[in-house]
Amino acid sequence: MRLPLFPLPLVVFPGERIPLHIFEPRYKALIQDVHKDKLTFGIPAFIDKVRAYGTEVELELIKTTYDDGKIDIVCIGQRVFKIEKFYKKLTDKMYAGGEVSFQQDNDNTTQDLQEEVLQSIANLYFELTIDKPPVFNYPLVSYQVAHKVGLSIEQEYQLLTIRSEMDRLRYILKHLKVTIPVIREMNRTKAVIQMNGHFKNFDPLDFEDFEM
Repeated sequence: MRLPLFPLPLVVFPGERIPLHIFEPRYKALIQDVHKDKLTFGIPAFIDKVRAYGTEVELELIKTTYDDGKIDIVCIGQRVFKIEKFYKKLTDKMYAGGEVSFQQDNDNTTQDLQEEVLQSIANLYFELTIDKPPVFNYPLVSYQVAHKVGLSIEQEYQLLTIRSEMDRLRYILKHLKVTIPVIREMNRTKAVIQMNGHFKNFDPLDFEDFEM
């Protein structure tokens, strides 16, 4: 399928709602065509260069149109695609496009794995002392939490390329198991620094069974 493309330095996930401010002439033209012809378009991740994977999005609404032609829009992520052939410009258009193949997912997962991921996310937010963390419900979907667990843009892109929901949840869980101890150690270091010069209180040690 040929799809108009709007490369951006971000990763969009299926189901995600994305507000965008459009100001470049080529992308204003893209949105005008999408709106007029009721088309979808693709947002491939731009990380140093246009990457092969991205997400098809649907224009939900044009929220604001400014006097100078700039527009604010809201889109909804649909399907993950892979670019098979990239065109810097589609025929007779100002904007890029590509031949894409939509990716099929294996959505099978287990409640145990979802619970483990949710508990790890709760632990992350506890260590970060976030007062009002977002609430996630069952069934947990990896894409639902992908922007909320501290993944880098490169890690988010890697997540987008994984075609199994089980593997995506495992990827997030592995990241959390690495990240949480680091944050915990940083918090400990911060506490030690803050105690510098203050009297320290220690629990009494029990040497009753101590032997040399």
